[in-house]
Amino acid sequence: MPQVHWKTNFCYVVRTLTMTSPYFMQSRPVITRSGDQNAASLRSKLTTRRRNQGPGSSVEVKVEPEEARISEQRPSSAPLSTETDALPLSSHSRRRKQLKVEYDEDEGVPPVKTEHWEPPDWKKQLGYIREMRSSRDAPVDNMGAEKCYDSDATAHVRRFQVLVSLMLSSQTKDQVTAAAMKRLRAHGCTAESILNTDDEALGKLIYPVGFWRTKVKYLKLTSAILQKEFGGDIPDSVQGLVRLTGVGPKMAHLAMDIAWDQVSGIGVDTHVHRISNRLGWLKKPTTSPEQTRKALEEWLPRELWSEINWLLVGFGQQVCLPVRPLCSVCLNQHSCPSAHKSSPTKRPKAASPCSPDPTSASTVKTEPGQESDVKHERLKKEPLPTPVSPNAPKRKIKTKVKY
Repeated sequence: MPQVHWKTNFCYVVRTLTMTSPYFMQSRPVITRSGDQNAASLRSKLTTRRRNQGPGSSVEVKVEPEEARISEQRPSSAPLSTETDALPLSSHSRRRKQLKVEYDEDEGVPPVKTEHWEPPDWKKQLGYIREMRSSRDAPVDNMGAEKCYDSDATAHVRRFQVLVSLMLSSQTKDQVTAAAMKRLRAHGCTAESILNTDDEALGKLIYPVGFWRTKVKYLKLTSAILQKEFGGDIPDSVQGLVRLTGVGPKMAHLAMDIAWDQVSGIGVDTHVHRISNRLGWLKKPTTSPEQTRKALEEWLPRELWSEINWLLVGFGQQVCLPVRPLCSVCLNQHSCPSAHKSSPTKRPKAASPCSPDPTSASTVKTEPGQESDVKHERLKKEPLPTPVSPNAPKRKIKTKVKY
């Protein structure tokens, strides 16, 4: 029984405190955290107005309590009362003072600048090369890809012939390429005509270009793609051109320049690759034409990309030869770091060859992805087979017998 009496007294005390607590009494106004007493008075006014107004003003009554609720949530702009000032504020309710952050400027420290590398004296060297090429009498000037297409043909046929001439010119002298293109144009140099020509007849038309057997296969595969996807025309982008069989980056950039009149990059062949390394036009020596192209495009102004191939190819055909370059007649002999290292004592005669056969095994350079076909082609270096009559007498082989 004493335990029950104790529980009863405890519940009575709790109920008394609950009923007498100011937080549970409806008559006393509640002081908000921000010290706004206007909310309590506004609530009492709204209650009185509800009683006095009739049922027709229900819309206004609904709107005003919403405004009252919003006003309770917003901090009041009125000054705090004395009762509110007396209450201690927690650390979270204090308004922190905003600090203005200023950064000291580093005086005397220059901004970091990225240096644009370019070879020394390259403008002077380029001017001398232009002067040496002013006569325009190199093989590339008269028999290059710009001179091998039929100017009277339609636009898409001309572009196709430019691509064919570039494909044939790989590892082949310009004189041989021009003669092969002349025979192809007489036969009909279009994608459709090449597809309708058998391999043996096509090989006789382009012979003796370097690796003519491999190029017969490339021409057939490329013509089939162009006829099916482009209607006999060639793609108008480097990405589309390099997808074609037997077309590398050098051919693609030259085709974009000659056929489409768009400069997409520098066409780097064996001459541009060799001369750029000899002149020191690269940050470090390169081992492939594609590396040379990327290194040249990093510093050479874009307005010179189209001209540089024509200048250096003709310069490499006449003066800066692959073997025994003619440094004694070169205007850059005093600024070229490779001058007079392998130059002959006197100019060779016009009738004597100045450079080895570009189709020989020692000087062959291929486009990326063609190494296996070129290696297979080297094993078949004999000329076109001549047909043998079945009635021809057979030659007897004599053997010597030693006793």
